[in-house]
Amino acid sequence: MNGMKVFGISILIVICIGTLVAQQQRPPDPRDMGGGRCAENPVNCADTKNPIPAVDSVWLEELTWIEVRDALRAGKTTAIITTGGIEPNGPYLALGKHNYVLRTNCEMIARKLGNALCAPIIPLVPEGNIEPQSGHMRSPGTISMREETFQAMLTDVAHSLKMHGFKNIILIGDSGGNRTGMQKVSETLNAKWTDTLVAHIPEYYQGCSAGNKVMESYGLKSTVDEGIHDSPGITFNMMVTDPTSVRWEQRVKANKATINGVSIADKAKSIEIGRKIADARTTCTVDLIKKAIAAKPRSSQQ
Repeated sequence: MNGMKVFGISILIVICIGTLVAQQQRPPDPRDMGGGRCAENPVNCADTKNPIPAVDSVWLEELTWIEVRDALRAGKTTAIITTGGIEPNGPYLALGKHNYVLRTNCEMIARKLGNALCAPIIPLVPEGNIEPQSGHMRSPGTISMREETFQAMLTDVAHSLKMHGFKNIILIGDSGGNRTGMQKVSETLNAKWTDTLVAHIPEYYQGCSAGNKVMESYGLKSTVDEGIHDSPGITFNMMVTDPTSVRWEQRVKANKATINGVSIADKAKSIEIGRKIADARTTCTVDLIKKAIAAKPRSSQQ
């Protein structure tokens, strides 16, 4: 490479570095949003109008930042944080059992509330000691979080939502082991924040369980206890989201499409039952959320 080429490349590098430094030294513009600079493109400005029709979703990760902004302005100031788990659930149910349930249930809860959005499901929760292994960690595929990690994640998610303008942050856990951490985070944040409510709804997990009552209305009842980490109510609830998650097709072919004496062989009927279970849990949970919001201090009511 001759001297002129080396000189030219050196000049180009200096220019690039100078440009990068200049960009980094620019004072922040409060109008900048969307991942870019307002001065460079109006779609990056805080007050930009949505250039396309909004989608009909209650899930934050499915929305654009503009759609979330407009939802907040329209009064959707309640955010629901749900926690599931990755754990063994007998020989038929996928490890993400709780996350499949929440995919259906959080959406139904948010839509019934009418002023709420669902944060992404937190799928990783405490499942036992990692080393030495204990609890669900004894089974392959389980992913466990230390309690302090779990609580730190919950805190950061709730804090992020608060900073964007959500006034009611609801914590719902689909697994019993999640409740202690959720309650502690709720208490800690409520002691710090006066303008935002963080409400843990522990009754969702057991008090709002409706599987047995709904099954009885269909003339179904568990006749045996197979002693596995599974139940008809949960299986029906999961099928609403995805029948594959309970290995429906494989079980039917293997003549194992029952759990605790209750058949799931009729797919359409099973999904119908699952929807009614989810709807009953939703109605119960929504009532509890409304009571929690109504009871919050006036200083944080909006």
